[in-house]
Amino acid sequence: MDLFLQTLVSGFLKGGLYALVGIGMTLIMGVMGIINLAHGQLMMVAMYVTFVCFTYLGIDPYVSLLLSMPILFLIGIIVQKYLLNPLLRTETILPENQVLMTVGIGMVLTEVMRFIFTSDYKSVKTSYSNATFFLGNISFSVPLLIDLAFIILLTLGLFWFLNRTDIGRSIRATAQDKEAAILMGVNSEKITYITFGIGAALVAAAGTLLVPVYYLFPDIGGDFTRRAFIICILGGLGSTVGAIFGGITLGLAEAFGATYVAMEFEDIIGLIIFIIVLLFLPGGFKRLIKI
Repeated sequence: MDLFLQTLVSGFLKGGLYALVGIGMTLIMGVMGIINLAHGQLMMVAMYVTFVCFTYLGIDPYVSLLLSMPILFLIGIIVQKYLLNPLLRTETILPENQVLMTVGIGMVLTEVMRFIFTSDYKSVKTSYSNATFFLGNISFSVPLLIDLAFIILLTLGLFWFLNRTDIGRSIRATAQDKEAAILMGVNSEKITYITFGIGAALVAAAGTLLVPVYYLFPDIGGDFTRRAFIICILGGLGSTVGAIFGGITLGLAEAFGATYVAMEFEDIIGLIIFIIVLLFLPGGFKRLIKI
């Protein structure tokens, strides 16, 4: 029983981080209608920003959220405004080309980081990186619990922004019906690059929160792009609430797969669930629980 509860706790805490990764991608998907396949690479850039802040400036990873999120927000705006929006304005270009552009952006970001930092594995070791406390026989990772607190605050802040501000309402309107939003006076082009910036900032937060407990190398972005895509499918494309359920589901699936099957099957379990959802529940959790 203790093993089951320990796995449940570990999977839930990891799933919280996955949810934050997935929310950023699904937000972009809802407004633009494309999958951002550079999502994990943007997260990787934020992780290197955090690494530089800690290693060379002595800034705590959690404090560096104040730098990594604005930096990635600006990068997201630049990418959307100058690389993706021109494709959106060109009617002769197929939508698939926008997705291919994000693939190219991801490759460029990976190679730039490789050129600057080499391919060596790096890590950020703080005084609390390995800290744990126990409730009975169940151990809790201190940094992952701190991460969960930040994730809850960021998620609540996002929902407040989407529901209580004019820009947030414009983002929701564009996601629901772009043509109707334009007729109501919404500047859809401006909304797209603001949305991409927000999505990049959210995944930057996930990367920064992950750095104290994870390793870092240039190709790590591909793994998290895959996870973010799986989360979007699990939760239902365009559903931010669904992304939360999808992220937690993936975290639990990987944790239970590693514990009860084998550690090397951790990633495979997530992919199997992904295929099952595509086959039997193509709308994801959004369709199942009407969110």
